[in-house]
Amino acid sequence: MKHLDLICLGRAAVDLYGEQLGSPLEDMQTFKKALGGCAANIAVGTSRLGLKTAMLTRVGDEHMGRFVRAQLQAEGVDVSHVKTDSTRLTALVLLAIKDRETFPLIFYRENCADMAVAPGDFDEDFIAGAKALLITGTHLSRADVEKTTRTAVEYAKKHGTKVVLDLDYRPVLWGLTGHGRGEDRFVAATTVTKTLQSVLAHCDLVVGTEEEIHIAGGSSVTAEALKILRGATKAPIVMKRGPKGCTIHEAGRGPLDVAGFPIDVLNVLGAGDAFMSGLLWGWIRGDGLEKAARFGNAAGAMVVTRLLCSPEMPREAELHAFMAASPRRADDDAQVKRLHRLANRLGEWPELCVLAFDHRSQLEELCAKSGAAVEKLPRLKSLLASAARKAGATGVLVDDRYGAETLATLTGTGLWVARPVEKPRVGATAPPLELETTPLKLRTWPREHVVKCLAFPAPGEPLDETLVQRLLEVQTAAHETGHEVLLEVIPSGGNGPIQHGALPELLSALYARGIAPDWWKLPALPRAQLWRELGDLVAANDDACRGIVVLGLDAPEEELARSFRLTAGVDVVKGFAVGRTLWSGPAGEWLSGGLPDDALVERVAAAFGRLKEAWRARGQG
Repeated sequence: MKHLDLICLGRAAVDLYGEQLGSPLEDMQTFKKALGGCAANIAVGTSRLGLKTAMLTRVGDEHMGRFVRAQLQAEGVDVSHVKTDSTRLTALVLLAIKDRETFPLIFYRENCADMAVAPGDFDEDFIAGAKALLITGTHLSRADVEKTTRTAVEYAKKHGTKVVLDLDYRPVLWGLTGHGRGEDRFVAATTVTKTLQSVLAHCDLVVGTEEEIHIAGGSSVTAEALKILRGATKAPIVMKRGPKGCTIHEAGRGPLDVAGFPIDVLNVLGAGDAFMSGLLWGWIRGDGLEKAARFGNAAGAMVVTRLLCSPEMPREAELHAFMAASPRRADDDAQVKRLHRLANRLGEWPELCVLAFDHRSQLEELCAKSGAAVEKLPRLKSLLASAARKAGATGVLVDDRYGAETLATLTGTGLWVARPVEKPRVGATAPPLELETTPLKLRTWPREHVVKCLAFPAPGEPLDETLVQRLLEVQTAAHETGHEVLLEVIPSGGNGPIQHGALPELLSALYARGIAPDWWKLPALPRAQLWRELGDLVAANDDACRGIVVLGLDAPEEELARSFRLTAGVDVVKGFAVGRTLWSGPAGEWLSGGLPDDALVERVAAAFGRLKEAWRARGQG
């Protein structure tokens, strides 16, 4: 029984892409990190399109090795055969975009982990369990990994697993150029030609660029190279032709050209891996090579219009949207861009039970009332984080003014973490939104941090234009940096009672201006009908909204529990993000010196536990 669609054997690395477009690699100032390597990119691309894909490789026993494994796993790739090598480092590649024709890169692959993958890292049953095995030219470039590749091919042929060869020719990885010529795509070498030809008879599909066809065939004349290859294999040969698409050469048939998509190229690096992902998705599913090649052309075209490789691979809905719209750049089409962003969001959060302690001005006032120095607030934030963990909170809301150390401690622990960008609102005449963190600073935030923005729109009035522009500015910056947005809306104008009934009109107006946060944070509402109205409104305007969380505003626990019950049956309400209701009293006592650390943690954790129970019991009785 074939429980896997594809096994990818080969390179798994970390790519560092220079962000200063148009600069030589030596002048790069900042880099963007992504999973890389031919085989790993294809594993991600095929998994995103729906294939059950496994990776067969090694990574180092260090931070980048853990990153590679985590990225593959997050993309749904089977990592059971990604082995950790205790003596070798994970491969690294530095890349840049100088112009449309020049893409310098440096491979750091001396004795790297993925080139040490060995026959003992897998068994016959693993290979037998897949419909197809992908091998690459690079893993034929050294005797030890060549042996590993041939062992995998032997198992595949024995058990009816199709063998796909990606020629993947990088002369520098065969030792044919110096380190500074990593971008070179062709150097004639008889040893390379002989090695590639020696595996052709075992292949069911061969894919390469025109230059790779030349090296495999041993001729710089394409027709002659193809003739030589045909003498060595009966497998279909797909020749990638860049913006022209590809040509399929099947035994006994004339060449079939499959047109590409007219696009504006940003970065050709990774285009071939995207092409192979789309091609294999169609081919393994039985769509036929021509249709599969069309998918490959589309996937490749999409990726060359974006900076990175594996993070830019399309999923099925995005691929079809691009094929239907055929924009010059993938993200020129609003639907394609939206689908891509949504597909790259981190994690699944069916429920959020959040302890909020991003408060600043309120805690400063509490310090003044308690006679405590504000220097105690970082310690308080740390204790509140301990209470959140003790009570089993799903997430936290923390600021970086007093909670910077706490944020660092909580990041990477699996919690949902949000942090504010707005200035605390002080005084009745303050504007409905002022930003404390500039959108540019979002580049320095961990990607998992959710951008929380609190606004006080005036109910019953047209939206303040400055408020709208600041919200759009935050949303645009967050999307560009890969962050999600939590928009907290308190309909009071900041200087009056909350008008709950104004929320539907306010949210409709915000959606109409293009403001569509991943999360809404809204006050506890007094009527079930109002919750249902908001649920319908969100569903009608943004079916990809993560959901609504209920805020506390220092309301009594009983009042919040009552509002929770009113949300029963409104699926878009996913939980709560509550703070002062739970910690205001204990924090005041602690700041005054009347409550020990452990007692503060116990009291806040107990209060949070009660609120969590009330949330989970909302649909009962």
